[in-house]
This record gives sequence, structure tokens and C-alpha cells, in this order.
Amino acid sequence: MRIPLDYYRILGLPIQANADQLQQAHRDRAMQLPRREYSEVAIAARKQLIDEAYVVLSNPEQRQAYDATFLGAAPSPEAESETSSSSPPSSTAEPFTPSLNIDNEQLVGALLILLELGEYELVLKYGRPSLNSKPQNAEKDQQLARADIVLTLALACMELGREQWQQGSYENAAESLETGQKLLLQEGLFASVRGEIQADIYKLRPYRILELVAQPEEKATQRRKGIQMLRDMLQERGGIDGPGNDQSGLGIDDFLLFIQQLRGYLTAKEQQSIFETEALRPSAVATYLAVYALLAQGFAEHKPALIARSKRMLVRLGSRQDVHLEQAVCALLLGQTEEASRALELSQEYEPLAFIREHSQGSPDLLPGLCLYGERWLQEEVFPHFRDLKNRQSSLKDYFADERIQTELEALPSESEEIDEWAALPNQRATVRPEPTALKVENGNVVPVNRSTRTPAQTATPASERQLAVVGGKPPLARGGTATLTPNSGVSSRPASIPPHPPNGRSSTAPTPPNRAGRSPKNSRFLLIGAVGILGLGLLLFLVSRTLTWLEGAFSEPLLQGEQPQVQLDRPPVEIPDPDLQPTTVTGELNQQSARQIVQSWLDAKSEALGREHRTERLEEILVDPALSRWRSQSQQARQENWYAEHEHSLQIESVEMSQLNPNQGFVEAIVSEKATFFENGQLDSASSYNDPNLRVRYELIRQDNQWRIQDMVVLR
Repeated sequence: MRIPLDYYRILGLPIQANADQLQQAHRDRAMQLPRREYSEVAIAARKQLIDEAYVVLSNPEQRQAYDATFLGAAPSPEAESETSSSSPPSSTAEPFTPSLNIDNEQLVGALLILLELGEYELVLKYGRPSLNSKPQNAEKDQQLARADIVLTLALACMELGREQWQQGSYENAAESLETGQKLLLQEGLFASVRGEIQADIYKLRPYRILELVAQPEEKATQRRKGIQMLRDMLQERGGIDGPGNDQSGLGIDDFLLFIQQLRGYLTAKEQQSIFETEALRPSAVATYLAVYALLAQGFAEHKPALIARSKRMLVRLGSRQDVHLEQAVCALLLGQTEEASRALELSQEYEPLAFIREHSQGSPDLLPGLCLYGERWLQEEVFPHFRDLKNRQSSLKDYFADERIQTELEALPSESEEIDEWAALPNQRATVRPEPTALKVENGNVVPVNRSTRTPAQTATPASERQLAVVGGKPPLARGGTATLTPNSGVSSRPASIPPHPPNGRSSTAPTPPNRAGRSPKNSRFLLIGAVGILGLGLLLFLVSRTLTWLEGAFSEPLLQGEQPQVQLDRPPVEIPDPDLQPTTVTGELNQQSARQIVQSWLDAKSEALGREHRTERLEEILVDPALSRWRSQSQQARQENWYAEHEHSLQIESVEMSQLNPNQGFVEAIVSEKATFFENGQLDSASSYNDPNLRVRYELIRQDNQWRIQDMVVLR
């Protein structure tokens, strides 16, 4: 077999090297040992090639003969010069590559040297074919050599992935790393190297997510993959600002910066789906980002219902920071002008309020400045954080000119009976909340229209109502969509709006109770007789009850002492196990029978986790990380997205192997027939359903506390 190597490259020398350099290079190469995972077979094969190169090049006659062959195959510089001057170079000519003819026993040594030279693609090219056939009765040296070749290929995949990572090709890097991990998993070897590769895969995830979601919207499959990876990271972290560890190496502050960078590649709808779910944990950061997504969508797409949802979510943040300015914008877009004015009065953000006051001069309130500020803020500070809105142009005039807006505002529920979210500061007097006001466009201006008195035939507004002109200009401030939340230092509490009591503690207009006349003696006598009769009847009932209790105790069996279990005829006091149900955990040796029991328990647990109830209790009994985290996350995602699946399985165990290096590790290959019927929102999803009768799956098992559990799995075909 010929390998693209030569003696000079094996020793790391130029062709002009002298004898001293040759001796030093041989000594250095001999002292450089490969990783500790390599067996003596691989180390000996590598040393054999290094010694062979030194023997040939250290002998002047042999080196001269080798150089003649070596240089004879490659054109000399003079020949190249003459050829280039006489005729143009041939485009089909291939560059000269020196090679060595090696034995099969030397293959692992040659691959190891190529790996040390950084020729990762060549390692994969010449090493993979040797793994196609697995001898049944191989000798020990052959088994060790095969394991060394697997290790070399996995390390080549890892180094190639890191190289692609540095070049910014993140998905290709992930593919290389996952190839190396899958190879090690198939052979059941070198758990420590698999751990290194897995660590790189975890750290690569943020880069992959950015690369995938940045794809054009036409590549929906890749973008969905990136969003799902983001959901997995959020699940492992316990939220955007959660304390969990997703193995990415990002702290809370770094992850917030990553989310902020990511937002520009996500649409408003995608951000709404992600951050509304995260806000339920609860998370103040996710709530604020969800508010941005809902508010941007509602204004851009003329959907007041989304703005109403964002307004309700802002109430949750009121105790953490000053969000009255955002509440004022929401109220304005919902046509609730009085509420918008009251929210502005409660806000303590100096620069925005100064801008609003400056552009409300000559008006009895701050609504003209709020209209200008809200429109510019949404257009210039909110929209740029959404992929589909950054180039979108929207205005308040267009918003309120849309007939659907007026119709939907009419349909919104009245909030007069809800808790007052515009809570006053302690030194402010609470006022009664007026009926919400709708807005419309009239003569090019946005004007308020009272909802309770307006009729469809009205075309003019009362003289007492205010006109809200939508004017141009840019606010001199930067109020952007940052994920950083600053606690509100100006508002100490949010007391409920309760009308003040009179100073003396009672109403000044409350009537005084009339004086009651005394009762007559005749009525008092009747009352006394009735009271005595009731007492006598009660005493008689007490005596009868005690007598019956004594008789029952005298003629019955002794009473049981202590607390007794509650036994029902239709329900046994102790759960009776199903004789056909296999126990989830398996102890003892790993064989065909126990392997079948383990895999079947996993398939049953998977059916429950992805089933109608999304129960994950059995996953924790049969899986460990990383498989446990992956499938638990998928079950929670299915619940959130309101889909489930009904599974049917049949199972055939093909082989069971124990690890040669770890007695608590085993591998099971099985043929699984899986039929899955998917339902989304209660409706059959035929497009997602499938029936695959021949899935070959390799399971990696680990024994913990004398119980076998599945640590990882891979579908071979």
C-alpha cells in the first residue's frame, strides 16, 4: 500500500539537511511520543518508520540513491524553467507527490505520522477503508492496531473540526467533530477522547446557531435547526439568566450578549415564540424581550391584540424597573390616552420626558410629544432588532387609518374592573380611571374618540377632545432594545389605588342609626321560655348519644389502636404490579435478555415522554446524561408546541459487547421497528408520521449503582 510520505517529511527535514541535522531530528522524533491512549503496537510501527528513514538518509550511498529516485520523479528547477519558456504549462498536469510503499502492519504508524504532520484529510482518506471489514477471530495485535486506527481517525476528525472552527466554517466543524464521536461510539472505545470531542461540540453550539439563523429565510430547515439548538441551550441553562450549565463556556453576561447579537437574525414572530416561552420560567429579561417582539409585531402588522399582550406583560416588570414609558406607548397604541398620560406622569426617565415635553409645548397635555417619541422609538430603536422589520416603515397615521384597528380596539375587553397597573407613587393621589379612549385619523391627524359615546355615524369629535398631531423629528436620546434590565431605584413600591378615607375614619354623609326602644316584658318572657326549652332538648340529646356509645362498646369487639390505613373496596391499599410489566432498572450482568429489557424500557419511556401526557418520569429511570437531557428537552418542547406522537415498537437484539477498558460500560446493537403517528393541536399530522421497520441502533450503556442505564445512542442506518 502506498502512502503519500517520504523520509524527509517523516523526520521533518529539508532535502538539504546535513548529517548533524539528521541525527538531531531522529533523536527528537524518537523522543516525541504520541498520546497515552495509543498501544505499543502503534508506537512500535511509528518508530519503525522513523528508524527506517534515518537508516536510509544517514547512509551516504543509500541517501544518494534515494535522492536520485526522489528528485528524478520531480522535475528540477532548470527543467521547469526550460519547459515554461518553450511551451505553456499543461493545465492537466498534477503536482508530484512522493510516496512510500508500506506493509499493513505499518499502516497505523504511517497514519500516526500523517496526523502529527497535520494531514487530517489524508488520515481519513487512507484510514477509513481499513475499518470496512472487522475480522471475527483477529489476534490481539490486530485488535489493538484496529483500535489505534480508530483513535487516529477520531483525532483527525477532532483536529480538522478545530481547524474549520478557526476558519469560521462552523457547521462543517460540527460535522467533523460528530463524525469522530460517532466513530468512537460505534467501536465503543476511548471515552476520554469522546469527552474532549463532546466538549468542543458544546462550545461550538453558539457559533453554529449564529451561522444557521443567519441563513436566508428560504433555507427554513437550517434556520429551524438553529432555533432548536438555541431552545436546547436555554433549557440546559434554565433560562436566559438561569444558573444552569450548558457546557458552552458562556457566563450569564456573555450569554446575554450572545442573545443580543442573535436577535438581529431572528424575525419578530420567532423572537415572540422563544421569549414568551422563556418568560414563563419566570425571567425578567425574557419578559422584556417578549414585550419588544409583541409590541413591534402589533405596530408593524396593525394587530392591537399583540400590543395588549405586551402591555399586560409589562405589569410584571413594574416592580423591578421603571417601565412606565413603555406602558405609555402601549396605551397610546391601544387608544387609551388618559392611561398614557398617567403613565408618563409616573415615569422617572429624564431624557425621554424632556424630549416629550419639548415637543408638547402649546398643548394641554404630553400626548403630541408621546406620539412623536413612540413612533420614532419603535422605528429607530425597536424595529432594527428584528430581521423582518429592520427595513420596515410604519407610522401612527397609517396605524390608526387602518379600519381594522378601530374594529379591533372596539372588540378589546374593558379594563375598568382590573387591578390598576398605573399604580401611583406614595406621594401621588390615586384617581378614578376613566373609560378607555379610542383614536382615529381625521384630516391627517390622530384624534381621540370616546368609546362609550361614539357611534358609527359620527364624523366629528367633541370640542373638548384633544387633537394629537403626528409630526416629524428625531428624539435626542438612545433608548434601544437592550437585554440588560436595570432595577428601578425611584419607585419603592406599587400600592393599590384605594380612595382615601375621611380623617375621622367614617363617611361624613353616613346616616346615624336611630335609637331603639326597649323591649316589652311580655316579649322577654317568651324569649326566656324558648331559651330554656332549647337547652333542655340539647341536654337530652347528649345523654342519649352517650348511652348509645356505651352500649356499642360493651357488645362489640375491641377497637384498633393507632392510625389505621384507609382501605377501599375498589382500590387495593398497596399497588399490585402488573405481571407483564418489565422493571425499568436492570442489575447484574449484561446479556441478551437484560439488554432486551433495558432497550424495551427505553422505548416505553420514549413513548410516554412524547405521548399525549408528555410524562418524563421513566426517562430518569433508564437514561443518564447526555441522552437524558436531550430527550427531556424534546419532551418539554413537544408540550410547549402542543404536539405528541403515538409509537409502536418491535425489537430484536443483534449483539451485546462489554468494553475492554471499562467493566461498567457495554454496547448493544439492536434492530428496532418504529411506527410513529404524530398529532399537532389535536389533529393528525400525516406529513410528520412515519413507519421505519429496520432501524439499526447502537446503544452505549453504563452501570451506575449496580444498575444499567443508557448513556447515549446512535442510529447506524
